[in-house]
Amino acid sequence: MKALLIIDLQNDFMPGGFLAVPNGFHCIEAANIAMKYFSIIVASKDWHPAHHLSFASEHLEKKPGDVIDLGGLKQTLWPIHCVQNTFGAAIVKNLDQKKIQHVVTKGEDPKLDSYSAFFDNAHRNATGLASYLDLYGIDEIFILGLATEYCVKFSALDAIALGLKTNVIIDGCRGINSTDVAHAIEEMTQAGVSLVYLSDLENL
Repeated sequence: MKALLIIDLQNDFMPGGFLAVPNGFHCIEAANIAMKYFSIIVASKDWHPAHHLSFASEHLEKKPGDVIDLGGLKQTLWPIHCVQNTFGAAIVKNLDQKKIQHVVTKGEDPKLDSYSAFFDNAHRNATGLASYLDLYGIDEIFILGLATEYCVKFSALDAIALGLKTNVIIDGCRGINSTDVAHAIEEMTQAGVSLVYLSDLENL
């Protein structure tokens, strides 16, 4: 059984948002196309408290892009984004949300970031996504969304580790830094993730 996982198509990651991914809006159309081929569709979203420690504004003399130690993990600091119950955290309105069966939230622990839709970055707590997929007998997932080298990559690697056959719809993703995207693609493929295209979905 197959499922589609749509990663973080939220206002703050779109052009004009507080943490905009270049050309992130292209993922909206890609997701709307991909949804036609799946009966089980899940979306994830960042859902940060207002003073999340991954925000650069929470640290004296730090700026977005700086890397610190946070709870024993390397943490890239970000602009304030996707704060719970704000416009920036909402899923983009142009996404056909009526087809989405389940939304999983992540990044709610103020002291720990969560790139993956399955676990926080320390793998201390699960989001419940794996249990949801297991409930429906899902053994293969297709992932698209934002950003390729962060939440897409870590979701895909966790899915592989959980024993799911994992595909990333690469033309349905956008990243922040082209060099980091290339490294992420290499890391994912070496881990066993398959790279597919929207056109491949016609053959599911």
